[in-house]
Amino acid sequence: SMAFWKKPTVQEQMRANDRELKKTQRDLERDRGHLEREEKRIEGEIKKAAKQGNKEACSVLAKQLVRLRQQKTRSYAMGSKVSAVGTQQKVMGANLKMADAMKTTTKTMGQMNKAISPEDTMKTMRQFQESNMKMEMSEETMNEALDDIFAGSDDEAEQDKVVAQVLDEIGIDMNAQMSKAPSTSAATPGAAAASSSKDDDEEMLKRLAGLSAP
Repeated sequence: SMAFWKKPTVQEQMRANDRELKKTQRDLERDRGHLEREEKRIEGEIKKAAKQGNKEACSVLAKQLVRLRQQKTRSYAMGSKVSAVGTQQKVMGANLKMADAMKTTTKTMGQMNKAISPEDTMKTMRQFQESNMKMEMSEETMNEALDDIFAGSDDEAEQDKVVAQVLDEIGIDMNAQMSKAPSTSAATPGAAAASSSKDDDEEMLKRLAGLSAP
């Protein structure tokens, strides 16, 4: 019923055209195959008639051969036209696709412009800047709070541990220096020991001064 008939879309029509063109091209190729076989047969007949000296038969066969070759030439020409139409349709199809792409792009751009108005964009940017400033302020406040916690730390046990480590390191360093020092005369061990002890005390005071310096 015509009530249910729906006009094909451009794409559907082009697919149908393409099928028809391919079928026509196959039919032309099949016909040319028949013509070429017939051409070979007539050529053979002409040779045979010529050997027999039958000029009349040669003349009739030659006319047939001419008409057949003309038909074959027309078939090739028609095939070229069919091929050209197919190519033209492909170009038209590509142009239609590009037109659809442009239409879709324009529509999408329009929708984006409607959805993202300049006022909304500015509002979003302002909100982002405000949030960023709040985050920076929160970070600053947190750092200040941490500084206060560490500055106000009065853990004596922890401080004693650090001092003990420093003195221990100095002690190890000093022992290494004492083992390298040249041995003094055995005649005055007391004096040597006193001198060594005094030097060590001065060295320790210097190191502690250096550690406590800002």
